[in-house]
Amino acid sequence: MAIPESSGGTGEGAEPKGLLVSSAAACYSMTLVAMLEARKLNVTGLTMNTEATNSKEEGFKIIIIHYPHIILSADATEDQIQSANRAIVAADKAYAIGNMLKKADVQIDIEGKVSISSKEEN
Repeated sequence: MAIPESSGGTGEGAEPKGLLVSSAAACYSMTLVAMLEARKLNVTGLTMNTEATNSKEEGFKIIIIHYPHIILSADATEDQIQSANRAIVAADKAYAIGNMLKKADVQIDIEGKVSISSKEEN
């Protein structure tokens, strides 16, 4: 861990906000994977990006946005696609670190997508 240069530290190493965002992203990802496995969906790929910003309008309020991308097998049905979309939403409501952060007035948004792999990728 490091104290940011703006606060008089060296800035070398992970800063607290980065660790907080990383832990939120990891917790959301693990919750989403567990839900996808419980639904027995044939997931061929999953990527997750997360970004965090400070709201200039509300002082130092942190805004976290998760961007999960689920790739289902080429033979996925419409029901399976909808189930994956519901898992994206459900994971947001279920992941422990996110719920703690929301109680601390951190805004968390999810912008997920589900796609189908091409037959050449399988």
